[in-house]
Amino acid sequence: MDFEQGFEATASFQGERRKIIQPTSLNDPKLAKLKEVLVEWINSTLKSEHIVVQSLEEDIYDGLVLHHLLRRLGDVHVEVDDIALTTTAQMRKLELVLQALDQKLGLSSQDDDAAKWNVKLLHSRDLLATLHLLVAMVKNFQPSLPLPPNVSVEVVSLEVNKSGIKSDKQIEYITSQSEDGDGGSNKDDPIDELLKLDAHKIATVKKAILHFVNKNMSSLRLQVVDVEQQFADGVFLLLLIGQLEDFFIPLYEFYLSPNGESEMLHNVTLALDILSDREVQVSGINPEDIVSQDVSATLKVLYALFKKHKNK
Repeated sequence: MDFEQGFEATASFQGERRKIIQPTSLNDPKLAKLKEVLVEWINSTLKSEHIVVQSLEEDIYDGLVLHHLLRRLGDVHVEVDDIALTTTAQMRKLELVLQALDQKLGLSSQDDDAAKWNVKLLHSRDLLATLHLLVAMVKNFQPSLPLPPNVSVEVVSLEVNKSGIKSDKQIEYITSQSEDGDGGSNKDDPIDELLKLDAHKIATVKKAILHFVNKNMSSLRLQVVDVEQQFADGVFLLLLIGQLEDFFIPLYEFYLSPNGESEMLHNVTLALDILSDREVQVSGINPEDIVSQDVSATLKVLYALFKKHKNK
């Protein structure tokens, strides 16, 4: 929803406060990345149900996706029609789903978080309310999923009443804030420090990590020659984790021959989730960074495994 549409929509919210995202914030790369992560999370969660979301603004408002997410993630079955065609039916469905969802999230109508979304806002395709709700769901149902930190937007807060319109501007955070402001990365991270060194020193450390990787992949008769490229689709990463952590990852859990970025993201997200469960410290790394062959992110993951298993 753009600013003009949001301004016009306030007429239907008379007596309430309405927050509208400033147009400049809609172009923020951090916001775009958060939207991409949430879309990928929804699609991977609901893949078996053949539900595909392309736009958070256009695909969440009628309650169908939220209904399926609640059933899939929370094992909560709300007795509503799967498809609601009329506005009345959609809003009634949203009302019932949100009631069950807020209860599952442990929220009451008095909680600040619950006040960030409601039936009217979601059905009016309010992006801010939709993002707040989805982020709350991720934190509750899949807390290991790395969301981009420090995502904020500038909003205009409007209140429509009989005497006119009151407004003020403010910054509203959608995801958690990190003290360093750059995604929670440690300024003394050894990989960050490594990448500041001369090229030949970087090559030496990469060679040591590569040796560690290949030593542990040799039983699978696999060899890595390009760290960034060969780990980008998540397959080698999952196989390496299985070797180092001494467990087998069922082949139906990931794509052995991923086709496209979505399946690659699924693999890498699964790998990072497993590492988090195994208490291998890889915080601040997003699956998109590995898939895009970001050398720093890839080396950080491999270094975390090296540090834990270097004597194996």
